[in-house]
Amino acid sequence: MFRFPALDRFMGRGSAAVTVPPLDGGLKPNNRLEDLPPGIAAQAPDDITLWQGAPAFSDGSQIIGATGLLLTTESPIPALAASDTLLAVATAGHGLKLFNPLMRDVTPAFLSPVDHVTALAFAPDGTLWFTTGSATNPPADWRRDLMEMNRSGTLGHVNPATGEVTISQTRLAWPAGIAIRRSGAVVVAEAWASHLIEFDAEGRGKGQILLDEIPGYPGRLTRRASGGWWFCVFAPRSPLFEFVLREPGYRKAMLDRIDPAFWVAPNYSSGANFREPMQGGALKQMGILKPWAPTLSYGLVVALDRNFVPVESLHSRAGGRRHGITGAQDVNGTLWLTAHGGGEVLTVSSEGSDT
Repeated sequence: MFRFPALDRFMGRGSAAVTVPPLDGGLKPNNRLEDLPPGIAAQAPDDITLWQGAPAFSDGSQIIGATGLLLTTESPIPALAASDTLLAVATAGHGLKLFNPLMRDVTPAFLSPVDHVTALAFAPDGTLWFTTGSATNPPADWRRDLMEMNRSGTLGHVNPATGEVTISQTRLAWPAGIAIRRSGAVVVAEAWASHLIEFDAEGRGKGQILLDEIPGYPGRLTRRASGGWWFCVFAPRSPLFEFVLREPGYRKAMLDRIDPAFWVAPNYSSGANFREPMQGGALKQMGILKPWAPTLSYGLVVALDRNFVPVESLHSRAGGRRHGITGAQDVNGTLWLTAHGGGEVLTVSSEGSDT
C-alpha cells in the first residue's frame, strides 16, 4: 500500500499518529516489581553482567560485585559485558576498556574510537559487539537525543586481541540493547523506533523486525535461564510524548529554554517535584492517584520466548518508585535488575515460566 507522508500528517495516521499500543497480553500491567522486597541500594545503577560466576553491576563510575567494589573509572559506566576471560567496560568520555580476571587493564589500541556506547555483548567466538546510541549525544543525554529525533546510532564489533573495529550498521535510532542468537544473528533493540530488529551474523543486511510497536523504549537484552530472553523497557511511550515529537517548533523551544528536569519527555524517574509538567494534568484527586494517570517514567522488564514473543512481564506503574529498568541478568534462576530511576538493584525468581 502506498503512503503519502503529507496526507498522513493531515489525517493523523500512519507515522503521524500519536496513538500508542496498549499494555496487553504478555505486557498486561501488574505490581510485581513494586511488590518485591528491598534490594541493594545504589546511586545510579545502569547495567549488570555475569563476571567470574557472580553478578556485577555499574553504579556511576564504579563496578560493584559480590565481594564489593571491583573497579572505579574516570567517568560513569553506561554498559558492561563479560566473557570467561574479559570484562568489557564502556565509559562516558574515555571510550571502551577491557579488563582481565585480575582487573588489570588489557585494552588494545583500537584502530578507531568507540564512544557513546549504549550496549555490549560477547559472541561465542570472542568478538565483542557494541551499539552506540548517537553520534552527537552521550548515553546520559538520551532524552535530548529522543527530542531531537536523531538517527545516528551504530552497530559494530571489535576484535579484543587486535583492536580492529568494524561498523556494520549506521543511522540507527538509538540502539540500546544487543543480543547474539545461537545462529550468530545479531538482535538490536532500536529504542526510538520501538522495535527489536535482527541482522545477520556479520551485522549486515536490511534487518528483520522481530517485535514491533513496543509501548515503551526498549533497552538491554539478556538470555533467560529457562530459554528465551529478557528485555528492559527503560521509559514509557505516551500519546503526549508522541504529540510533542511531532511538533518541531515546540521541541526546539523546550530544549533551548527549559530546564531538562521539566521537559515534556520520558525519564528514568518522576514525581519528585511538583513543577514536573505532568503534575498539571491533575494526576491525583483527593490524594489518590488516578488509575489512568499518565507518567513520565515506568518500570518494565519483559520475558520473551525463543521467537521474541512476550510471555510475561514485571511492572512498576505510575506512582511507583522502581522505574527506569536499564539492566537485567538471569543467574541460576534469579533475575537481577538495575532500577536506574529507583536507585536499587532488585532480585526476583525467574523460574516457573513456560517458554
